[in-house]
Amino acid sequence: MDTAPLHHDSKTKFLDAALQVIRTKGYTATRVEDVCAVAGLTKGSFFHHFKSKEELALAAADHFAAMADQVFASGPYQRSEDPLERLLGYVDFRIALLRGALPDFTCLLGMMVQEAYDTHPAIRATCDKHLSAHATMLARDIAEAKARYAPDAPWTPESLGVFMQTVIQGAFILAKAKQGPEVAAESLRHLRRYLQTQFTTQSTPHREGA
Repeated sequence: MDTAPLHHDSKTKFLDAALQVIRTKGYTATRVEDVCAVAGLTKGSFFHHFKSKEELALAAADHFAAMADQVFASGPYQRSEDPLERLLGYVDFRIALLRGALPDFTCLLGMMVQEAYDTHPAIRATCDKHLSAHATMLARDIAEAKARYAPDAPWTPESLGVFMQTVIQGAFILAKAKQGPEVAAESLRHLRRYLQTQFTTQSTPHREGA
């Protein structure tokens, strides 16, 4: 009998559980027992897949990033032919995702890197890789929008992509501090308005956001 699908299913359950537990309790406070309880699986099964909590965290970061890539790749803003509309639509989509409990919409990568940047270099590096990859993804649309609407702007698409990530991650921190998404949503609306100022020409499309 082929048990590989069952093994894959149990590993995915651990990864999904890790997303929930770490985003709720933080990496340091998370115990293997907590992840097993949420996954509904045994510690023996856990150690079949992962050598340690840190190895789980690294796999969870990859899992989270892959899920996020799928979400944004299928975002409605992707259908626009105009790169600036896609960029503004991305921010609108981010605002729309700010629903549910805090662990449901905050970022696993940002949370873990805040905790583990000095004590767990492998976690820091993995989180940096995925956060940077997302900024690079944004920079592609930014570069197209810059070429079309603001070719002489003094900033680079890469720097603006990183800035957008900075605002988003900061918004998540404030949402945790305020115990709700409202402050994050307002921060992203400010980001949207700021982006519009960077591409302002007579031919720039303008539409109100969420």
